[in-house]
Amino acid sequence: MSKTYRLGVIGFAHMHINTLLDRFSELPNVEWVACADTVPAVPPISCKPSTRRANLQRAREVTGIPHVYEDYGRMLEEEQFDIVIFCPENARHAVVAEAIAAKGIHMVTEKPMAASLSGALRMARAAKAHGVKMMINWPITWNPAIREMKALIDQGVIGDVWQVKWRNGASMGPLSYNKGEDVLTDVEKGSEWWHQSATGGGAFLDYCCYGACLSRWYLGEQAVAAYGIKANLTSPYGDAEDNAIMTVRFPSALAILEATWSTWNVGLPTGPIAYGTRGTLVIDRLKNAAGGGARDVVKVYTSRGHGRTEPDRTVEGDPLPEGRKTLAEEFVHHLETGESLHPTLQVAHNVEVMAILDAGIRSAASGKLELVNDAAWCIG
Repeated sequence: MSKTYRLGVIGFAHMHINTLLDRFSELPNVEWVACADTVPAVPPISCKPSTRRANLQRAREVTGIPHVYEDYGRMLEEEQFDIVIFCPENARHAVVAEAIAAKGIHMVTEKPMAASLSGALRMARAAKAHGVKMMINWPITWNPAIREMKALIDQGVIGDVWQVKWRNGASMGPLSYNKGEDVLTDVEKGSEWWHQSATGGGAFLDYCCYGACLSRWYLGEQAVAAYGIKANLTSPYGDAEDNAIMTVRFPSALAILEATWSTWNVGLPTGPIAYGTRGTLVIDRLKNAAGGGARDVVKVYTSRGHGRTEPDRTVEGDPLPEGRKTLAEEFVHHLETGESLHPTLQVAHNVEVMAILDAGIRSAASGKLELVNDAAWCIG
């Protein structure tokens, strides 16, 4: 790494912005220049951890970003950047990405790519039109077990995969992890974009997106159609769903994707799980010996029968490639070498992921099975 990269930030709605900033701060050749938030549709009333106000404050005080703008458009006009990281509300990804791309700046955002297929296509076209690089980060990409499952599938360990199942772990919502005096009240939660449908909030995009990403990658084929259900079961302070289910039809397989913000304890391993014609793969968390934390592994079941609880073998993922172990290293490596990003981080893959999610969202509204390759996709 010889070049110093000038970095900026737009949008602090998603608390994953904190991880993105931390990973880039670990690089020795980064200079933080400026940041700006987008204007929320509903004014937030809390500055407790995980809220957008707290995220912006952290960027100033912990990351050390020296200049804060009220208007990101003005920031893009007045400052010079090599890379801009953006994490506004899902529904604003497209307009922000277009503004960044128009200035010829490379960009990084967090999953999901957008709130709709049309938004994702706008982002992809903007990046292509202005010749800039864009990466869509997924926390799961940096889990060696997730990559190991893909390798085992490609090796044919469980035969032909006919189903992928995803369910997120125990979650009471993205704003539920604070303790003590930092616990958000229902009114405070309702003022944050996560619980607002119009901004792209809700459990559907928050968690079904992981299953859409993994099923497309693991199966290696484009999805055909999807059926979706959404419900707000325990979050009356917002109009966004806190639970959702998708079933996705692929040419030679099915996927079942579940999202929840109301699960106190999962009870069983949630996977992801891949079912094949000669076995099953399950990602599970194992506690390390002597209480040294936990790690994810792939449990391989190739013995046939009912009631078997012990895997035939357990496989740990290989260490991530040197110099590409974090999202920041991966993106800079991509810029400096021209080598492709990891498949899950690439624009084309994420457009397909959004096509799956878009079909599920449309299905939840129509009550019917919806095609993934709809008219918008065909003209993309």
